Amino acid sequence: MTIEIICVGKLKEKYWNDAAAEYIKRLSRFCTVKITELPEARLSGSSAADEAAVVIAESQAIAAKLSPGPASFTVALAVKGKALSSEGLAEKMAQLATGGKSRIVFVIGGSLGLTDELIKTCDMALSFSAMTFPHQLMRVVLLEQIYRAFKINAGETYHK
Repeated sequence: MTIEIICVGKLKEKYWNDAAAEYIKRLSRFCTVKITELPEARLSGSSAADEAAVVIAESQAIAAKLSPGPASFTVALAVKGKALSSEGLAEKMAQLATGGKSRIVFVIGGSLGLTDELIKTCDMALSFSAMTFPHQLMRVVLLEQIYRAFKINAGETYHK
């Protein structure tokens, strides 16, 4: 299986890079991980229209990188998405694998989020919380939860 994360922004601090690298290393026994980092759009002002323009630009850049196909499943991380437990995510990933999906693409927007249009084009919207997280932290949390899901599905003890 291939896990792809398409995200806006780079991991700037060493500790985020180190944490992400650790989970990617751990995941290597279960899957291939590919991370596509897209540049953050420049915010030219502080109005709602300026912020909307940033969200649109970043969502369009993400959409251009998506390559849907019968073996792919795309998940947008969105506050208004479906909340799953760790076991629920593991179950979903297992269902996808047995259903012939060999590529799961997770989408993380920039600090202002994703457009509703982009979210609707994805196969699923997933919420980690009603809270807002920095998108750099979210990448690490996502990698950890993907790792946890593989460990749950393998019947290994990491989960508890």
